[in-house]
Amino acid sequence: MPDFRTRLAELRRPRLLIRAARFGQSHYRRERDLRRLIEIPASPELTFSRLLHEEGKLEANRQRGDAAYSVAQHIEILIALLAESKLSRQGA
Repeated sequence: MPDFRTRLAELRRPRLLIRAARFGQSHYRRERDLRRLIEIPASPELTFSRLLHEEGKLEANRQRGDAAYSVAQHIEILIALLAESKLSRQGA
């Protein structure tokens, strides 16, 4: 599996989604927010992998114009991806 920071850097999403996610990082609380988004796995790599998988599903729904697509949920997942990446860099 490629390094998760590389995978995050390779994401190409609309600028507004990324800006909103960057803005929301300051309010991210891992113990509160991550539990709402995914089942919390043991390792940071698995956490990132699951978040990336969920984000991929949301991106596919966005591109299809699916009525069930939630921009708010997409931003929450992107916030978690960015924040988890930042936390992993700080821990290393």
